[in-house]
Amino acid sequence: MGSRAAARSVYHRIILKLSGEALQSKSTRFGIDPEVTASIAAQVKEIHELKVQIGVVIGGGNIFRGTGATAKTQGIDRTTADYMGMLATVINSLALQDALEKQGCFTRVQTAIHMEELAEPYIRRKAIRHLEKGRVVIFAGGTGNPYFSTDTAAALRAIEIGAEAILKATQVDGVYSADPHRDRKARKFSTLRHIDVLNKGLKVMDATAVSLCMDHKLPIVIFNLARRGNIKRVVLGEAIGTVIR
Repeated sequence: MGSRAAARSVYHRIILKLSGEALQSKSTRFGIDPEVTASIAAQVKEIHELKVQIGVVIGGGNIFRGTGATAKTQGIDRTTADYMGMLATVINSLALQDALEKQGCFTRVQTAIHMEELAEPYIRRKAIRHLEKGRVVIFAGGTGNPYFSTDTAAALRAIEIGAEAILKATQVDGVYSADPHRDRKARKFSTLRHIDVLNKGLKVMDATAVSLCMDHKLPIVIFNLARRGNIKRVVLGEAIGTVIR
């Protein structure tokens, strides 16, 4: 049964991009909800059982959002705020690692900022080797540099490890011409080109991340994480969400 399921998966190696907010409960706007995190881990396990090699990049917005902290008149210095945000991604990564290992998935957390008591330093060849051995690799710490988002980190890591696509989990079921929660006339796109995303100013990923993906012909699949099982549906090639090619 496992080999039959694996044959149906359309990807061999992916990067799953999660926002930090994906780990928080619907009733709160802060922190990590263990039940929600366990649910995400269970869905990751489903695609892991399809023999898909999985790298995960998580944001830190549920704990600290650097751009928000710098927006106020007496805000935190942007560089300092970005490093604080990177530390928040490490916290989220350790939480997801714990949830995955409770599901029976072997994992490694690799961080762009050295903190060897908590995680391995990011080493490209080592990350690929972990993936080949069937471990889920969680990439923490963003790119390790201020002024770059975790979207850009996801694009960078995907290119470095030879992923076939970035699967970006969001709160909506694809990319729309406008905010579907505010504009009833908003039109959903089933497919887009990277250049269209940039030209239309669509808020999918930041421009640096989209440009990186465009330069390396890396597809991005935008889908709704709230519907359980959607990660598996994307991996199996079902037409959900929006595909950016």
